[in-house]
Amino acid sequence: MLIDADNANPKVIEALLGEVSRYGIASVKRAYGDWTTQQLGGWKTSLLDHSIQPMQQFANTKGKNATDSAMIIDAMDLLHMRGLDGFCIVPSDSDFTGLARRIRENGLLVVGFGEKKTPKAFVVACDRFVYTELLQPPEAKSAATTVASPEPPREVLDLIRNAIEAASDDTGWAPLSAVGSNIAKQSPDFDSRSYGHAKLSGLVKSLPKHFQVQDRPRPDGQSKVVFIRDRQSAA
Repeated sequence: MLIDADNANPKVIEALLGEVSRYGIASVKRAYGDWTTQQLGGWKTSLLDHSIQPMQQFANTKGKNATDSAMIIDAMDLLHMRGLDGFCIVPSDSDFTGLARRIRENGLLVVGFGEKKTPKAFVVACDRFVYTELLQPPEAKSAATTVASPEPPREVLDLIRNAIEAASDDTGWAPLSAVGSNIAKQSPDFDSRSYGHAKLSGLVKSLPKHFQVQDRPRPDGQSKVVFIRDRQSAA
């Protein structure tokens, strides 16, 4: 996990690490910045509490982001020297598109984190992208980061429909897990939390006029599998 501490918010680190744990263990955790400045003073507790290694990078030239360069160099070194399965990159305001693309060319997973201002080119270059506004403590979230409307916009509904079509059988039903995977491939920054639901299952169940949802028991009878069908195709 490589963090641009100059731009990332230390208040979201605990939640961010929780997101990272969904993909594996963060064996390398580094935060880059000029630690001699007061600007990064708020990071001290987060670094200690989460065993994140601070990487000192002096701003040698005004107007040039030395932190970005250091992150990219270290990422390439790690790519070729360590047996890693993936990278989590937290850049916020800089374009790391080339880095994400290069890492994916080597067959590794790339999960990006950043604010809404993160360049779209970097967002779509990642396998998965999470907006850090969704990770802020509840009291820090604005209305814009919770539920913006009673239901998602048409483009999101179409995204779900396309994912169902790609994963469905002859009857139109598709496992929700496969639908979620297809959504991530089409739109790495899709997140059901943007629409007030912690999981995709909660989102689709809140849209009964658009989708049918079934909880089917597994053969072992110990758990259930969620299936979904587009009502338009079923009509």
